[in-house]
Parts: sequence; C-alpha cells; structure tokens
Amino acid sequence: MSHNVLVLNCGSSSLKFAIIDATSGSASLTGLAECLSLDNASLSYKLNGEKHKIDLAKGAQHDAAIAEIVNLIKQQHLNESLIAVGHRVVHGGEAFTGSVIIDNAVINGIENNVALAPLHNPANLMGIRAAQAAFANLPQVAVFDTAFHQTMEKQAYLYALPLSLYKEHGVRRYGFHGTSHFFVANEAAKLINKPIEQSSIITAHLGNGCSVTAVKNGKSVDTSMGLTPLEGLVMGTRSGDLDAGLYNYLSTTLNYSNTQIDAMLNKQSGLLGLSELSSDCREIEEAAEQNHVQAKLALDVFCYRLAKYIASYVVPLGALDAIAFTGGIGENSSLIREKVINLLSFFAFDLDQNANLAARFGNAGVIATNPLGAKVLVVPTNEEWQISRHCLELLDIK
Repeated sequence: MSHNVLVLNCGSSSLKFAIIDATSGSASLTGLAECLSLDNASLSYKLNGEKHKIDLAKGAQHDAAIAEIVNLIKQQHLNESLIAVGHRVVHGGEAFTGSVIIDNAVINGIENNVALAPLHNPANLMGIRAAQAAFANLPQVAVFDTAFHQTMEKQAYLYALPLSLYKEHGVRRYGFHGTSHFFVANEAAKLINKPIEQSSIITAHLGNGCSVTAVKNGKSVDTSMGLTPLEGLVMGTRSGDLDAGLYNYLSTTLNYSNTQIDAMLNKQSGLLGLSELSSDCREIEEAAEQNHVQAKLALDVFCYRLAKYIASYVVPLGALDAIAFTGGIGENSSLIREKVINLLSFFAFDLDQNANLAARFGNAGVIATNPLGAKVLVVPTNEEWQISRHCLELLDIK
C-alpha cells in the first residue's frame, strides 16, 4: 500500500510543498512557490532529480500556486498514489494539542486564532481550502507549530500580566517550530542511544526564524518563542527579546506608529538590523571574515543570546543529555556552533573541529562531548517528513 502524502507548508508569501513517503522520508516531488502576491511570483520544483521553474501570473496568490501544483501532480499521475494531504498550520492556540483530521470545526478553530498569527493562519487556511477543492477524495490533516509546546506548565507559559488577559483573551506563550523540535529531539535521542522517554535534550532550530526548546522525556517543557514568533532569540530580521518599554519610547518620543514598530521589530531588526548588511547568516559570516565590524557584532550578539538560552534550559530539564543544532544555520554554520560551544564554557564541552566541519550540508553527527556524558549534535530537520508521519498515524495506516 502507498504511504505517499502531499505536504503543504503555506507561509505568508510562499508555499513549500512535497510528496513524501511517510515511512521512508523519500520525496518524489519537492518545490517552492515564492514572492506570492508580488509581480515576480514563481514556482520552482524538483521532480525525478530534475529542477524546473514556472513564472506565475503577476500578483498570483496561494490558490494560483496550488492550482499549478495540482496540475503538475495530475500530469505526472502522482495523485494516484496519494493517501492524504498534510498542512502545516502555524497557530493552533490552546484548542489543538496535536494533529487533527480537518473538518469544519477545525477550520473554525484555525480562524479563531488568526489574530495570534495574522500573517500565517490566513495563508494556511487558503492552502487548506484549495487542497480540499483539488483533492476532495483525500483526508486533509492539520499539523500545528504550537501543538508540541502544549505540554508546557503554567510557570513556563504564563506572562506576569493581569491573569484576565490569559483567561479572557488567551495571552500566553505558545511557542513555534514545534514539528521541527519534535522531529529533531527524537532523532537526537537515537543518536545518543537513549530512549526519548528518558532523555533531557535542548534543540536549537536556527534559520531565518530561530527558537530553542527544552525537551524532557519527549515533551516540550519550555521554548523561547512566545505569543508570537517574535520573542526569544535574535533572528534574521526579528529582534527577539527586548524591553517592552521600548514600545512607549518609540511611539511617544520618536513618533513611531504601531505599524512602523511592528515592521521594524519583525522585518528590520535581528541580524539585518545589527549588521546593516543582510539577514542571511552566510553573507554576514563572509563579511566578518573581512573584518566588517558590524557583521562581527551581529554574530556576537546572535551567539551570546543563543548560549544564554541554552544554558538557562538546564533549569526546566534538571539534567542534560544533548544539545542538538538544526535548521539552515544550525545545520550548516560550523562557526556559529563553535562560538556557542565556546560560550558554554561552564559545561566543559570538548569540540571536535573535524567533526564540526563534517556535520554540514545534510550530515548529522556528534561534534562535542563533555566529562558528564552530554553531547552536542547536528541533526538535519525534516518537517515535511514529520507532517507526513502525523498523517499516517492519524489515519492508522500500517
């Protein structure tokens, strides 16, 4: 029996897609539609090892991109082997503690959380509705970024605000990247040869968006992102943690509007804001090698904040078996990993330089150990494969 799942990951202006065998993780089709709603919208995909690109109509949105994807799938007869469509949904609030088969009640629940993820949940809903229309005979599954973190206790997820804001409006820390953290924590447990149910693991998902999660006995007990994906680490264009009093200062003293503040914190800060060069870590590392002062500063701030978060998560874990780096930066930047490990001097990790250089470009491995037996790992993430696995489990297909 086929185990092929179409996975759709709708971002605010992009759409990643793949057809994946949920048992093996092998992908027969992968692709990305980007610059949606803009004049240069396009769709790139890889089929049977060959790369292709399609220019979409100016201003094309998610539904137009999905229409092209559906045409491609049907032309190649790939739809004949599909058993489900899996959708990444960014914000499930407290309503969803796990993946679910989509029905009208689930769609209403996703709509109810639009205010918590205004850039992402509407795009997720657009993808769901388009897929329902195109594949009416297939079950559709929603996999929530926030679900894995619903095991956090109140001491970890509540803000020290009037409790009525939580009770009446759901203002609390939710966390994101849950599918990635879940996948990586389980893969890390395999690498250290310890049952996930008996492990204390810190996972660091580092890409354009960055977050750290403390995973104790297979469950998320704390994570760096909060009500929105803005909280926590320094990111590509997001500020991460800052003094909430900054809002008042920017608005009353510098006459910033709420829209300007939101745009600055989400799109003009982080590595881009500090370096004044780029949000791309690779470009910043190259500039730092040429002694660009602000590029060096951006990397220093990024690594310092990351190391502080990692060290602090020993508190909810009470022990440490492994630290696992993942995501575009975490998997490929040996420099970032080295700088962070050096900042964690208290843990006395012995970095293997050769292993650190080897663990790049899709290669996993142990790159450091300490006298207490804790390990530092690189674990490539695979959110699409994890989403397809959730589909298989929900449909109870063997």
